[in-house]
Amino acid sequence: MSDLAPQPWLTIVGLGEDGAEGLPPASLKALQAAEIVMGAKRHLGLLPDLTANLVEWPVPFSDGLPLLQTFRGQATVVLASGDPFWHGAGGSLLSILNKEEYRTLPAVSSVSLAAANLGWALEKTPCLGLHAAPFGRLRPLLASGQKVLCTLRDGAAVSDLGQWLDGAGFGATEVHILEALGGPRERVRAVLATEVPVDIQHPVLVGLDIKGDGPVLPLASGRPNSFFANDGQITKRPTRALTLSALAPQYGEHLWDIGGGSGSISIEWLLCGPSLSATVFEVDPTRAERIKVNAAEFGLDLTVVTGAAPAALADQLKPDAIFIGGGISDEMLHWICANVTSGTRLVANGVTLEAEMLLAAWHSRKGGDLLRFELSESKPLGRKRGWKASFPIVQWSVTL
Repeated sequence: MSDLAPQPWLTIVGLGEDGAEGLPPASLKALQAAEIVMGAKRHLGLLPDLTANLVEWPVPFSDGLPLLQTFRGQATVVLASGDPFWHGAGGSLLSILNKEEYRTLPAVSSVSLAAANLGWALEKTPCLGLHAAPFGRLRPLLASGQKVLCTLRDGAAVSDLGQWLDGAGFGATEVHILEALGGPRERVRAVLATEVPVDIQHPVLVGLDIKGDGPVLPLASGRPNSFFANDGQITKRPTRALTLSALAPQYGEHLWDIGGGSGSISIEWLLCGPSLSATVFEVDPTRAERIKVNAAEFGLDLTVVTGAAPAALADQLKPDAIFIGGGISDEMLHWICANVTSGTRLVANGVTLEAEMLLAAWHSRKGGDLLRFELSESKPLGRKRGWKASFPIVQWSVTL
């Protein structure tokens, strides 16, 4: 840092379970020079004697952010576990800080300690922060042979996770329970998901070596229909694969899924990557609630709006891509063209003759691609088999 640069008032110090003994000189110097040291009760208990005013971070975590801002202008240290920017407090703190206001002095992260202990290569091992997120985030990773590292809220959460894995058909998973890594209380045990003990101390991280015969979620778009609760109103698997291909999700994009049905399109959109987001619009309240349940099964953050388009579309976060799967109308298409930004991609599927005529007319007006596909499935026909055709689908895709 240049001598002419303004000195930040806040230092984020990563702290291991060995407390001050494991701190580098720069972190110790920051603590000794601090007027305020703010952190969880457990972290404050690991510190040496200091002249600073010690402030316990309140629960929930968000309540501490306005309190921290009252210390602006004073030399302040915030304590975090290990590396503050690896499933730690760093990301939350950035919501109230400018880059010039803080510096970070990380310690070895708990996942690094866990990987070293288990001999798992971090670049090949997904790492999830489940201390404040649903277990459903694990659902796409449940396949025999997959290894995963997860932070958890407390010891009781390990037992809950074991029950969740068993319920998903993966009770044979080997759970490595890693407690208080890097400190004098460190303990490492391996048990089956169905045999998690109750005497687990905080902080805890688990390594999962997934095993079991539960249903595995395919990696490609067009997941089996059985993964989505529905009342028959669902974009079927092959059509869904073609639709996701046409929508072509890209980093950081937001989707409008109009006429959500079961929510399968927006859920598969979100499964393409963690940077993606989606809003689904469904006029039927029962289906809207079912969509929320389906998204929760995968631990996904999906915004569900109950209402009819185009009225329900107003004042929503603008999309990068739009899918219309039901209730398409000339009024809806006019509203979309008048209100979304140039460059928005639109994909619309139609089954009825009226929808086909509408999409053909708009295709001649706006261009894009018009695709018609018809799928047939083998079904019993007397003592033999024959092809049972589904309704043909017309798909219009265009960049507006």
